[in-house]
Amino acid sequence: MVKFADLQDAFFFVSSAGYGMHSAVLRKDTGEILHRSETGDLDEISEADLDWDNCMEIPHRNDLGLGQQLVFEFVTEQLPDEYDRVRQIFRRPGAYGRFKGLLASRGLLDAWFEFERQHEEQELRQWCELNGIPLSG
Repeated sequence: MVKFADLQDAFFFVSSAGYGMHSAVLRKDTGEILHRSETGDLDEISEADLDWDNCMEIPHRNDLGLGQQLVFEFVTEQLPDEYDRVRQIFRRPGAYGRFKGLLASRGLLDAWFEFERQHEEQELRQWCELNGIPLSG
């Protein structure tokens, strides 16, 4: 059985960098989670030591529809009149910073963080269920 908090930490690690820059693998037989970073000297994953039939790669937030899709879902619910503006924001680098600035100016930054947190947890738990990963906590 895997502790949800450990899985969530690995998910945050994978999602904390650009797609493919960080990775984590869950050993389903032991519940152990191993990490690798392409940008640092962290590499706990040794292919020679793993039975890949018994491992699952931890998804990146984009794999679970938690990137821009989530932003636009929030905007549709909370700021429908700003949909086009937010779409323009996401056409250039640095979009998340500008988006959060817009939310702060509207007093919605805390609402965004809660919305994001709830969806991350829901999607990660669903991913575990779909992949037969039993959770504790």
